Amino acid sequence: MVDGQGGGIGKHITVRLREELPPEVEILALGTNAAATVAMLKAGANEGATGERAIIYNAPRVDVITGSVAILIADAMLGELTPAMAAAIAASPARKFLLPINKAGVEIIGVVPEPLPHLIDALARRLKTFCEGGTRKDV
Repeated sequence: MVDGQGGGIGKHITVRLREELPPEVEILALGTNAAATVAMLKAGANEGATGERAIIYNAPRVDVITGSVAILIADAMLGELTPAMAAAIAASPARKFLLPINKAGVEIIGVVPEPLPHLIDALARRLKTFCEGGTRKDV
């Protein structure tokens, strides 16, 4: 889980994943700042790390990365997400499940706008299928 600023999106995703996924699934909170990391830890993440170095180090070591599409965009989140962070996340072999939130000035054509709670519910259901061994065609 990658988030920045106040960690609100990461917090809500973490809460929902804890409800939906088996307890043995570990959630690593990677915040661009300490406030974001703390919010995700309080929401139920197993471990947390903060900053550019933590994101670059952990991105290739996890199975799945979640967050908003902004985590792939250099200088997103009012500049908190550095180009090196975005590059590490994009280059990671981890499967990426991203919410199409248009706060980074990027519109994804073909995506129907949905309220954040609906997007988080869809993400949690999709990750549950993935964790249960869903095939690539389920993606």
